[in-house]
Amino acid sequence: MEIVVLVKQVPDTANVGADAMKEDGTVNRAALKTVFNPDDLNALEMALEIKERYGANVSVITMGPPKAVEILKESLYRGADKVYLLSDPKFAGSDTLATSLILKSAIEAKVKNFDIIMAGRQAIDGDTAQVGPQIAEKLNVPQVTFVTDVEEVKNGKMRLSRLSDEGTEIVECKTPVLLTVEGGVNNPRPPRVKRLLKYVNAMSSFQMNEDWVTDEDVEYLKKRELEIPVISFCDIVVNPEYIGLAGSPTRVKEIHSVVFKSIETKDYPANQDGINNMMKELVSEHIIG
Repeated sequence: MEIVVLVKQVPDTANVGADAMKEDGTVNRAALKTVFNPDDLNALEMALEIKERYGANVSVITMGPPKAVEILKESLYRGADKVYLLSDPKFAGSDTLATSLILKSAIEAKVKNFDIIMAGRQAIDGDTAQVGPQIAEKLNVPQVTFVTDVEEVKNGKMRLSRLSDEGTEIVECKTPVLLTVEGGVNNPRPPRVKRLLKYVNAMSSFQMNEDWVTDEDVEYLKKRELEIPVISFCDIVVNPEYIGLAGSPTRVKEIHSVVFKSIETKDYPANQDGINNMMKELVSEHIIG
């Protein structure tokens, strides 16, 4: 069974400064501290659990600048079998529409016969939850969103738990399928010490071309399969008019770091009348409704 996990290195949205935006309306990622997108960590953990239960190869793909290789190394530390860095200046500025096309093309180029594609429900830097479903549409495979648990994988079918407006529902689908995983549904495992020691020196093809890396270093890394492949524009089949800024109809006007502060408090008696009065005020103030 082949599982592809799509992950993203995202800005730490808890610490957004005044220099977070460029003049062209794109995020100034170089000015922001980055983290492993939380929902994607949950997706990776779910994939690794499937691997342990049923046997599978887990490939992880991320699209981003060269420094995004760090979350690929984290994925290897946790148990991923293969990782790919999807990076090219032509990809810069891509919105969800362009990003989904690039990722779809990369999956077709490098994995092809996949059974499951998994991604976090959404990324904390955009909160759109669009990329996963868009990839499913472009690949023409079914999708199940808001997944909370994998009940069973058997005979080319999956039984899954997912959140709905009414609560939790059990659904069954055929593979290949794309799943988006709800955040917080599991506890991502920490890096394994043995795997950390094995992959700590892993480098992307970008890094291996830097001046300080010797020919002996390159030979050492390749011999031990520590080279992290880079997928560039030349490695996928995609129209350049549909990617990057040129292929992205979405523009971010500005970013604000919103902090909620209480300006007053009210006390209600701990009885039915107090509850009724509190609910009436919440409704009248349009806080709930």
